[in-house]
Amino acid sequence: MPNGPMGDNEATITVPDGFVLHDRRSPVTAPWEPIYARHEADQVRLGLEIRTPHTNSRGLLHGGVIAAITDNAMGLSVATVLRAARGETGTSPITASLSIDYLGRAALGQWLEIDTQFVHLGKQQAVAQALVTADGQIIARANATFRVG
Repeated sequence: MPNGPMGDNEATITVPDGFVLHDRRSPVTAPWEPIYARHEADQVRLGLEIRTPHTNSRGLLHGGVIAAITDNAMGLSVATVLRAARGETGTSPITASLSIDYLGRAALGQWLEIDTQFVHLGKQQAVAQALVTADGQIIARANATFRVG
């Protein structure tokens, strides 16, 4: 399934199987659309084709984009686990801390994917982690704690 046009350039890749258009939009991610999601029992993976709005002046994926979309993906995964474990719906975890290690770089046209993993659920906090890949190569890892109670 091709991504379709967005802004100043055309899509060049095919979206991997299992990903559908992400239906939870926000003002911060609106310039980065289209964003895709793959919903699983205990996680949400997000993905997108790296396009001009995602890059810095050198044409590389901007670290701020990685931070924002990875935070988003981990929060969605925590909400998924909360629904399953506690039956809580409409829960919006709030980021309490976020740590990212940048391990590589990515450029225009690559498929960016955030693979989240739920780690721990307490009464008032939840912990998640993620690996961020570009065309399958790890470019970042992240850890986050969310307020849930």
